Amino acid sequence: MDQATFIEQYATNRANTNSLKWDALDERYGNPNLIAMWVADMEFKVPEQVTAALTQRVAHGIYGYSYTPDSYYQAFMNWEQARHGLTLQKDWIRFGSGVVNSLYALVNTYTQPGDGVLILTPVYYPFFNAIQDNHRQLVTSELHNDQGHYTIDFEDVEAKIKANEVRLFIQCSPHNPVGRIWTPEEETKLLALCEQYDVLVVSDEIHQDIEIDREQHPFVSALSIANGRFADRVIVLNAPSKTFNLACLLNSHVIIPNEMLRAQYDAKINRLSQTEVNVLGQTAGQAAYEYGAEWLDHILAIVRDNYHYLKSQLAEHAPKITIADLQGTYLTWLDLRAYVQPEATRQFIQDQCGLAVDYGEWFSAADQGFVRLNLATDPKYVHKAVDNIVTCIAQASR
Repeated sequence: MDQATFIEQYATNRANTNSLKWDALDERYGNPNLIAMWVADMEFKVPEQVTAALTQRVAHGIYGYSYTPDSYYQAFMNWEQARHGLTLQKDWIRFGSGVVNSLYALVNTYTQPGDGVLILTPVYYPFFNAIQDNHRQLVTSELHNDQGHYTIDFEDVEAKIKANEVRLFIQCSPHNPVGRIWTPEEETKLLALCEQYDVLVVSDEIHQDIEIDREQHPFVSALSIANGRFADRVIVLNAPSKTFNLACLLNSHVIIPNEMLRAQYDAKINRLSQTEVNVLGQTAGQAAYEYGAEWLDHILAIVRDNYHYLKSQLAEHAPKITIADLQGTYLTWLDLRAYVQPEATRQFIQDQCGLAVDYGEWFSAADQGFVRLNLATDPKYVHKAVDNIVTCIAQASR
């Protein structure tokens, strides 16, 4: 199937479907007519085999208590091995209703009120919430930004760990919103610091499958770094939701290789939550892992083309916009400050360009003037968004 045929078959209008991304624009942004480029989900239907599996399960007509079948574990573990060379064991895997909920649970499980928890900013804003809502000490280390290429300030990370007696580090890998896939060398250095200072690592790897150029920038799980040297102090969170557009089927993974940490987690989660697995989420997830590889490759090609279109058009018509180097995730990070005063970003993007985006200050107070755009969408929306930005910048420059 060529890309045009794929888009014709799978792209769909989500208006009037209770879509947070599209139908909550008036509530969230005060304007129902904006082009929705914010929430990290897609305008593409799931793989046909996922719909077929759900249809078959729904036709049964009973949704009583269920457990996770061996076939789900096998499909997920096969995917991780084939896609990322990661070998998992069934007894490492626990389930949650989403990565954010699991972040809250893990902060509660492995830290105490007042403990230092480190994040690298700018970063996905629920990381802040999971720390502060649980009355832990928020510790941040700002990534170094060199014209859109972000790197870790290892000296600052070490200093922050020592000064704040950090007990937990929450990593975003690939990193949302700056789009980096950390290299094995960067990961080794970072995890070695955590090993040196006895810091537990929670690695949010929900975007693991969104590799823009797998040959140049392949994703490597924190569990695989240095031949698994750090796996005993790493807990990985991931899900089929970002990969296959399944967010509201509420099925995610908590992967804990260390037996003692697993026992600690199990004891805590039994007190916090007694919910069963989501049978439809696991039905969809298994089908996606078994049959979704070709569909995903089409999605990655669309994201890649959308990114190159955005880069080329802005380079020609608004060359002072800095675009972060997109290696992973389908989210592009733009620095508009050469054209727009940071405090005027919302007025420019919403009122003039007609776009709903995620704003830089949501990810770090230091990043006002940046915006995050979702590229996992029909190219027509990306083309319109870019055209609007270019036109509005040209008008402002007259």
